[in-house]
Amino acid sequence: MTDIQLHYIEQGQGQPLILLHGNGESCDYFEHQIPCLSKDYRVIAIDTRGHGKSPRGEKPFTIKQFAEDLKDFMDAKGITKANILGFSDGGNITLEFALKHSERIEKLILNGANLFPSGVKPLYQWPIEIGYRIAKCFVGKSEKAKKNTEMLGLMVNEPHIKPSELAKLTMPVLVIAGTKDMIKESHTKLIYKSLPNSRLEIIEGDHFIANRCPDAFNSAVGKFLAC
Repeated sequence: MTDIQLHYIEQGQGQPLILLHGNGESCDYFEHQIPCLSKDYRVIAIDTRGHGKSPRGEKPFTIKQFAEDLKDFMDAKGITKANILGFSDGGNITLEFALKHSERIEKLILNGANLFPSGVKPLYQWPIEIGYRIAKCFVGKSEKAKKNTEMLGLMVNEPHIKPSELAKLTMPVLVIAGTKDMIKESHTKLIYKSLPNSRLEIIEGDHFIANRCPDAFNSAVGKFLAC
C-alpha cells in the first residue's frame, strides 16, 4: 500500500484515461488535453509522488515506485482498467506499470518516453548529468539540493528497460514524439518497433508537443483512442 495520497484532477465521464506528466512537472502540463479529451473520456491527471501537490512520502523516489503508486491509486479509485497517456518520465512510469500490470491497461500512449538514459540526445543529457553531480555535492546542506538530486537522478539513473521486454505488451500502443524531440528519433523508433501492436506518430515540434502543439497532439491521441 502507498504511504501517500496523490493529488489529481478529474474531469469527464466514460472510459478512464489517466495522464502522467514529466519530470519536475505537475498535472497542469496537460492544460490543453484535459478539456479536450474529457469530452469523450473520464480524464484523470495525476501529480506523481513529490511533484506538484503530491507529497514526497518516505518510499523510494524511483520510476518503479511511481508505477506502484499508480497501481495503488487505481485500486483506491476502483479503476480495474484504463487508457494511460504518459509523457517523458510519465511515459517511463507507464512502461514500468505496463510490464508489471498489463491486464490493467486498455490502450497506451507513450509520448517522449525512453527505455534507458542514453536514449536522450547528448545535447540534453549532458547538462542534466552535470546538474545532478553539482546538486549531489550539496545534498547534506540544502533541502532544495536534495530535491534537485532526486529529480535529476530520475533522468540520470533511470529507466533500465530492455527492448526485448516490450514484446510482452500486446495492447494497442501509440508512440508519439516531436520532430525536434530531446529523445533520439532512432530510440523512439526502437520503442515503436519493439512493441507488437503499435503505431508511430511524429509531430512537428519539440519534446513538449502536447503543450505547445495541442491541436495536432490531441487529434492524434483522439483518433488512436477512438479506433
